[in-house]
Amino acid sequence: MAVFLLNHDQVPADTVATWEPIGMPALALTRRDWDFLFDQLRSTTAVLDYLFRVADEPHIALGHEPVRYYECAAADAAALPADIDTELVGPGGTLFSAPLLPQVPAGSGETRAHLVLRFILEDVATSMLRNWVSESDRLIVLSDLDRLPVGIREEWELLLSMLDDVARVPEGDVKWRFRRQLDADASRQMLFACATRFGEDVQASFASYVMLRHHEVAERTGRPDDLATLGVLLTPNYDGSRPWDTTMIRTHGPSGLTPEELRDFDQLWNRQHAGG
Repeated sequence: MAVFLLNHDQVPADTVATWEPIGMPALALTRRDWDFLFDQLRSTTAVLDYLFRVADEPHIALGHEPVRYYECAAADAAALPADIDTELVGPGGTLFSAPLLPQVPAGSGETRAHLVLRFILEDVATSMLRNWVSESDRLIVLSDLDRLPVGIREEWELLLSMLDDVARVPEGDVKWRFRRQLDADASRQMLFACATRFGEDVQASFASYVMLRHHEVAERTGRPDDLATLGVLLTPNYDGSRPWDTTMIRTHGPSGLTPEELRDFDQLWNRQHAGG
C-alpha cells in the first residue's frame, strides 16, 4: 500500500487528490489526518489496518479523514459479535467483543493499561538478543504485541494487580497468575503471566506452559500451521531498578512436543489450572 502525506497548514477546502493507478492500494492524507489516526488508536498496527481497510474506497477530500474514521467506527459499534467457540481455550472461556475502531481515543479511560503495554514493548525493543534470536524475530514479537486489539487494551491494567498479588507470597514459594486471549480466527494466541520471581526454573516452567497451550489450541482447531502463540511473563524486580522483568516466548506452527513432554506438561499445568 502507498500512503501520500501532505504536510501543509492550509490545504484548499474540498481538495481531492487523484493519481494514475500504481498497481497497489493507495490513499492521500494530510499530516493532521495522520496525527489524528495515531492519537485515536495509539497503535501502529491498528493505523495500518485502518488504512488498508479504506484504501480501496473512493477518494475523499483532504482533511476529511476523521469523518470517514467515525463512520467506520459507528459501523463497527453496530456490528454483531462473531460466533466463536470459546471451548478452543478450554472450559471457562469467555467471549469478549469490542469494535476494531474505538469512538473515543484509546487510553481516554485514564487507566495505566496503555502505559504498561508501552513498557513491555520498550523492554522487547531494547533487550539484548540471544544468539539464536534475530532482529527480524524481535520485529515479529513487537508486531504481535501491537496487534493486541485497541478496544480491549484497557483490561490489561489487571497485569499490575496480578504482579502485586504474586509478590505477596512466603519466601521460597512461587505463585502464578495467568490471562490468555485467542483471536476470533484462532490464528494468534497471546498469554500473559505473572510469577513471584525470575529464575531459570520459572522460565522453563513458563516455556512449558506456552508450548502446552499452543499445542492444545492447535489440536482443537486442527490448523497447527496457522497458529502463533506469544507468551509474556512479568516477574517483580526486587533491586529497585525497574518495576518488573519481562520474559518473552513465541512459537509458531506444530508444537513438536513428544508424548512424554505432553504428558509431563499436562500434569504440571492442567492438574490445578484447567482452562488457565
